[in-house]
Amino acid sequence: MRVVANSLKRSIQGVLISGILSTAPSPAQTVARQWNAENLAAIRIDFPAPTVHARNLFHLSVAMWDAWAAYDPAMIGYLHNETATIPVSHTLAQARDEAISFAAFRVLKQRYAFSINSATTLAALDDRMIALGYNIANTSTVGSTPDAVGNRIAASIINHGTSDGANESADPGYTDITGYAAINDPLVLESNDTIAGFPLGWVDLNRWQPLAFSRAETQNGFEARSIQAFVSPHWGSVKGFGLFTADLNVNSLYFDPGAPPYLGGTGDLDYKNNAVEILQYSALLDPADTTTINLSPSARGNNTLGQNDGTGHPVNPTTGIPYPDNIVLHADYGRCVAEFWADGPDSETPPGHWNILANEITDDIIADPSLDLKIANTGPVLDTLEWELKLYLVLNAALHNTAVAVWGVKEHYDYVRPVSAIRYLGRTGDLPLTPGLVEEITPATIASYHSHLSDHSGKIAVNTWPGEPADPVTQSGGRAWILAEEWLPYQRDTFVTPAFAGYVSGHSGFSRAAAEVLTLMTGSPYFPGGLSSHTILAGGLFFENGPTVDLTLQWATYYDAADEAGESRLYGGIHVSPDDGPGRIMGSLIGQSAFTYAQKFWDGSVLQLSTVDLGETGELTYHSIPGYHYTLESGTHPDSFPTIEATPGIATGHENTITVPTTDPARFFRFKITGP
Repeated sequence: MRVVANSLKRSIQGVLISGILSTAPSPAQTVARQWNAENLAAIRIDFPAPTVHARNLFHLSVAMWDAWAAYDPAMIGYLHNETATIPVSHTLAQARDEAISFAAFRVLKQRYAFSINSATTLAALDDRMIALGYNIANTSTVGSTPDAVGNRIAASIINHGTSDGANESADPGYTDITGYAAINDPLVLESNDTIAGFPLGWVDLNRWQPLAFSRAETQNGFEARSIQAFVSPHWGSVKGFGLFTADLNVNSLYFDPGAPPYLGGTGDLDYKNNAVEILQYSALLDPADTTTINLSPSARGNNTLGQNDGTGHPVNPTTGIPYPDNIVLHADYGRCVAEFWADGPDSETPPGHWNILANEITDDIIADPSLDLKIANTGPVLDTLEWELKLYLVLNAALHNTAVAVWGVKEHYDYVRPVSAIRYLGRTGDLPLTPGLVEEITPATIASYHSHLSDHSGKIAVNTWPGEPADPVTQSGGRAWILAEEWLPYQRDTFVTPAFAGYVSGHSGFSRAAAEVLTLMTGSPYFPGGLSSHTILAGGLFFENGPTVDLTLQWATYYDAADEAGESRLYGGIHVSPDDGPGRIMGSLIGQSAFTYAQKFWDGSVLQLSTVDLGETGELTYHSIPGYHYTLESGTHPDSFPTIEATPGIATGHENTITVPTTDPARFFRFKITGP
């Protein structure tokens, strides 16, 4: 038996990222850009949970898209569909702006009501509405006015949020109902051990180990739990954009990359060598080392997906001229990328960071007379509002899906962070020895260069970044021999490493997903003009003093920028290579699939159901669009369906299951879909 379809359509502190501290709109900014800016401003002063903020950015984007679609019979909303009318007092553009603003305003007010700085954020949202000329007291969802349309759309999205699996609450990362508990005891940073003492509490160093601080802070400076709790371990069950039950594998994961290397199991040597690789990255952070690196796109980038094997691009495709060299101290580069991509003070988190980059790309396209706002650089030129609404929808859908898929993987494999792996291997003596980098402390080395470690003969020492200096404003850590069991990543000592498992890297996944979306949206992997750059001023770092001189990061393509974001986590000591590469691969698949699915809402083809075999049980799982009415019809011929078998009614979600009688194997079925 078959089912066919018939549808009736209707800078860090203004140094690393310029301009991010102000949310005041320029006169040319669309309402979509203004509400995106408000969301980013809210993120900066809230607990930096990438999961939560990716979802908020996505649902804001849905609110604005659905408001646009309500006034366009060719477009389909994602969570709310209705046919809106234009009041005689409004033009189409005015009605859209107002509906978009009310929808965005209500969603953001609800989402940030319990944020750390809710009073500041909620007041800013009120001010934005007032500045736009709208009455925030208009809360009615009844009627055909644009404010009521926007309020209805917001209500649909807020209602969806109560059952999408996120478990909204005032808890950072929202409420976990999975019962997750770390298998390892917390690593107490002051004692460099568990409370019970090594080896007690070090249960399985393939698994995540929380850290215990005397004082802990988030990357944007808010006080955090003194003992880490896994942020959002339940996120793999949150509903995604175009992610359906059939897409889950046997591990109940989307885009599962498979298991990482295991200590004492498959990949044991890789596990140990990955730890050494992170120590090699850490050793590169000494500004007294005169080793240089060429950051020019002529020398770096153009990698194979998941690798760091690129040798650059021969010429700038826009100018036809080779990219000039950009030679800097490797230590300055490593420290700058670790901080730039970490989204440190005033963090937007990785999803917000890529929204900022997307906004800059839009501005660059508009400013370049040789470029147009055309999807995939084909078809009609879009006005700025339509372009931004479509860009935000697909970009933030991809980022949200990345959070869902990556956090599912994080919780399932529950993989160790480098700080725990390196300290454990140092204690057990299993850290591979590397002259000048990883050595055993012996009487001979004590007599030569390990004199300050004379009380630790027989233990393992590493020659790396030794930790945050006493005065980060005027000093840098450099490089020194320290005990492996005391090693720290290049981070603030109140942060050290994120409060969730390592495998796979969220930065790698988010960044590659965004790069795929930007490539597909613009029709080119290259930044407008063939180059994007960002300058970090001398002394502009926060973890310690640096860089020694102004340093300019450069990328030819979105992929180059995304790859650097992934590798930056190795310089920062946050991830090992197996966290990074598979994260990029996941992000690539997620970004492409999100773009493919988003296009179906732009052209209406999302209403076209595929032919489905009911199978032996007669159970049918089908995809639906909220607001549309579904009727299952049947007949004995594939061109005639006179019998109504079931009337599921108006869909409220995107995936539904019904059971159909299967007594007649020659019977054909189809869905009739009617619009709101």
